[in-house]
Amino acid sequence: MGKRSRQRQKNQTAGRDSRDNDGWGAGYADIIKENKLFEHYYKELGLVPEGEFDLFMEAMREPLPATIRITGYKSHAKEILHCLKEKYFKDIQELEIDGQKIEAPQPLTWYPDDQAWHTNMSRKIIRKSPLLEKFHQFLVSETESGNISRQEAVSMIPPLLLKIEPHHKILDMCAAPGSKTAQLIEMLHSDMEVPFPEGFVIANDVDNKRCYLLVHQAKRLNSPCIMVVNHDASCIPTLNIDSDGKKDILFYDRILCDVPCSGDGTMRKNIDVWKKWTTSNSLHLHGLQLRIAVRGVEQLAVGGRMVYSTCSLNPIEDEAVIAALLEKSEGALELADGSADLPGLKWMPGVTSWKLMTKEGQWYSDWSEVPSSRHTQIRPTMFPPKDPEKLLGMHLERCMRILPHHQNTGGFFVAVLVKKAPMPWNKKYPKVPLSQTQIFNEEAAPKGASLAQESTTKQDGVCGPPPMKKMKLFGYKEDPFVFLTEDDPVFTTIQSFYNLSPDFPKLNVLTRTHEGKKRHLYMVSKELRNVLLNNSERMKVINTGVKVWSRNSDGEEFGCAFRLAQEGIYTLQPYIHSRIIRVSVEDIKVLLTQENPFLSKLEEDAHSQAKKLGMGSIVLKYIPNPNNPAEPQCPIQLCGWRGKTSIRAFVPRNERFHYLRMLGVEVFRDKQGLGQKRSDGEKEGKQEVDEEDKMEKVAEEEGSAQNEAELDMENGDENGSSLWVESTQVSTAASIVEMLMSTIFVYLHINRC
Repeated sequence: MGKRSRQRQKNQTAGRDSRDNDGWGAGYADIIKENKLFEHYYKELGLVPEGEFDLFMEAMREPLPATIRITGYKSHAKEILHCLKEKYFKDIQELEIDGQKIEAPQPLTWYPDDQAWHTNMSRKIIRKSPLLEKFHQFLVSETESGNISRQEAVSMIPPLLLKIEPHHKILDMCAAPGSKTAQLIEMLHSDMEVPFPEGFVIANDVDNKRCYLLVHQAKRLNSPCIMVVNHDASCIPTLNIDSDGKKDILFYDRILCDVPCSGDGTMRKNIDVWKKWTTSNSLHLHGLQLRIAVRGVEQLAVGGRMVYSTCSLNPIEDEAVIAALLEKSEGALELADGSADLPGLKWMPGVTSWKLMTKEGQWYSDWSEVPSSRHTQIRPTMFPPKDPEKLLGMHLERCMRILPHHQNTGGFFVAVLVKKAPMPWNKKYPKVPLSQTQIFNEEAAPKGASLAQESTTKQDGVCGPPPMKKMKLFGYKEDPFVFLTEDDPVFTTIQSFYNLSPDFPKLNVLTRTHEGKKRHLYMVSKELRNVLLNNSERMKVINTGVKVWSRNSDGEEFGCAFRLAQEGIYTLQPYIHSRIIRVSVEDIKVLLTQENPFLSKLEEDAHSQAKKLGMGSIVLKYIPNPNNPAEPQCPIQLCGWRGKTSIRAFVPRNERFHYLRMLGVEVFRDKQGLGQKRSDGEKEGKQEVDEEDKMEKVAEEEGSAQNEAELDMENGDENGSSLWVESTQVSTAASIVEMLMSTIFVYLHINRC
């Protein structure tokens, strides 16, 4: 793929970003929403039902509703939904602003279990009401903690059509910025009792910098089953795995092929498309889209499903790609009928005839009409198959077209492909020929370095990108992935201190350094470990694993050099049999609102448990009481530290917001910036406080540089802010001000290109 093609692919991701991340107001200057060529083209194609074209264009000019999705795999999803319905949505239903009643958010009828909602509230309206302002702050905070995703409605469709199960091996070919990737991870973890599902998600993107945005999105879900890689999707390498002691090729059970597109279905949000749209965009992208789709079905397992999707309504990017793919497959692929999979979703069937137009207005209905001077721009695969019988057998009507005016959404196209047999060009050679692998590796290796030399420098248990794949152009240099052995010295104290189960998978633990002390320990699933160890020469891994332990400065004096990390507590806790304190709702309120409370602040049961433990890292575990429905009905696990006379929770800022809200404590931001007195717990000995401050710094240090690049302050809200906690039962502590002030209004900023 040439430099120009790569740049074109990067430039054409605006549509995918726009539909993936539904913000709260576009922030664009007024743009005239007119494009005569666009109207002429789609009216001539007849893709909109007769008599509805004016409604279609009217909807395209209207702002897109904001949509949110509650993350489905977390045990807290029902609690968040309950909080939304009973607190915010109920209050909004009775609200009037300037004499006009506010329309309350409504659930998306086709999304399962009321887990997705949309609202027409604008940012202007939100600023006029303190109640709506609190609702907005709730959404921002819960988004950062990974419990809510702001995502355009149509973007939620492809993962649902994949029908993910926890054992599926999944490839997301063009994953950034990552909203759909998050859905895939959630579906893998549908059973929270299983810390390591058999399946995994490999999320890929061609743009190195966008991969770090993808990492940020995926990390919110704290899964050991996600790996972010950086490759051109049209030639993403075939991976190997060990299967019963033999080398085998990794074929995926599910593939999401959400390709770069012209994005004309995003005009309601990405307003810049109005003035930039031309038919040339689709002509330039068709070849890339087809190459990505072909590479996808090559790596799909027989019996697997691949969803192809775009946010373009142009048949050149949609049905033309699918028709060419089906024709190349010679019966190996079949279009699945998804009509019954999403009841309540309104969609139009795919079209079976179309023509294309140049930007000068010249129409062509068949390849034979195209002059030779246009053959480099227009290709035969852009036209419908000429054989009526072959066209009929493709069942292109099973493709799904989403039109904006039918359910107040963006425009979208999606098709589900099922692989019935190996691709015809893979039947003779089902495995990748050696020469192809050599070509890939020779391109990746430095000049003058042989493959033999590269393979001899590989260390056992070490997975890392080849030297030329470290993308020094942007300053990113990935550390290696070094798996620990079962007899690694770090496990000696960890095993005894936390009383780990005998079945704890030590081989799944990795670190990111060869030399010096191990600073952080991460865990991946057994299946991802298999992938990492067998593909270091052909794969550039950006990130994988969930952090489970962090080194504690001078921690040896407390019995263990590693403290627990909140990110991995739900993965790790099932294997821990000591250092656990069962806490009540009131205990958690104290721990999350006071920075360093005395042990005596805990209720009697928790206080008694804590006194029996020595200093060091602990698990604070809340188990719901089904006989008390007023309390949260989801388990809560927090990392903490048992000090000499105090106890402390080590929980990231936004997660503190989340847990406090689940406990009925309302957290909000006071724009007056009033200060508060310091809490009683802060009066304890300076040495202990300093030590714990060091640990908290370590806990929050990782990713801070990344967050600077990925997060932007909302305009006008950076200054003069402080935090308050309202509750009849809990006093406000200065720690909430200090820890949360800087980030309550920080939210993920997606470049709209």
